[in-house]
Amino acid sequence: MPARLIDGKAAAAHLIDRVSLAVAHLVTEQRLQPGLAVVLVGDDPASEVYVRNKARQTVAAGMRSFEHRLPASTSQAELLALVRRLNADPAVHGILVQLPLPPQLDEGEVIEAIDPAKDVDGFHPINVGRLSIGAPALVPCTPYGCSLLIREVLPEPAGLHAVVVGRSNIVGKPMAQLLLAMHCTVTIAHSRTRDLPAFARSADILVAAVGRPQMVRGDWIKPGACVIDVGINRVPADEPGKTRLVGDVAFAEAVEVAGAITPVPGGVGPMTIACLLRNTVIAACRQHRLPEPADL
Repeated sequence: MPARLIDGKAAAAHLIDRVSLAVAHLVTEQRLQPGLAVVLVGDDPASEVYVRNKARQTVAAGMRSFEHRLPASTSQAELLALVRRLNADPAVHGILVQLPLPPQLDEGEVIEAIDPAKDVDGFHPINVGRLSIGAPALVPCTPYGCSLLIREVLPEPAGLHAVVVGRSNIVGKPMAQLLLAMHCTVTIAHSRTRDLPAFARSADILVAAVGRPQMVRGDWIKPGACVIDVGINRVPADEPGKTRLVGDVAFAEAVEVAGAITPVPGGVGPMTIACLLRNTVIAACRQHRLPEPADL
């Protein structure tokens, strides 16, 4: 029997609805309109589309959107000066610097320059550290979205074995921390793990975040497992000159084995922006010492 498809579009829409209600309450009851500032350096086409979607959905949810588009030649000093201005701006509750940055810019220094209270990407070392010890933190959007999708399928995941394939600071490592917080037994594997398929087969929850098209094959998957495919890879399509999106999991094989699986596209991707909006509301509440919405 084919796996249940985990509908990321529907889950993201439900979360954005809750975010919109929370924003409306803040505006009406507290006269507080959360604001998100997005900084784009250069003209990378994929980043352009992503930033445009973020701005559109931010406004649709009732928040203020501040876009800052800088030329690819921007210096480190110029970018840091903008970050400092946004840190000091009371109308801005969340700051996101779109990655990757042009090669002359130091991403680590830029991330560390963002006020941790406004770090809605969850990449600042303070937020990373707080997540690791189980303290309240702004959590990276993609892994948090994955955790919500897992909860849809497995409301009580405590005690299950979760394997995360990938060890990036953006997805793999924070995903492992979130799974630990869900009381799973967690293994982090990666491209150099010996006998990676055997580790994958032991997983009740398998999160693929390695960035290699269709690397995880159907025979790597434990029958009935929950499979979360974080990968977004462009590969040649059957039609000459065209491309198509695939994940890190060989979907056609995996769907015949797994109990539940996220498709690509339409799985994890939509959750990332929804969780960014959620983080912005949480950040605004914390900065103003207001109760956080219970359903976010």
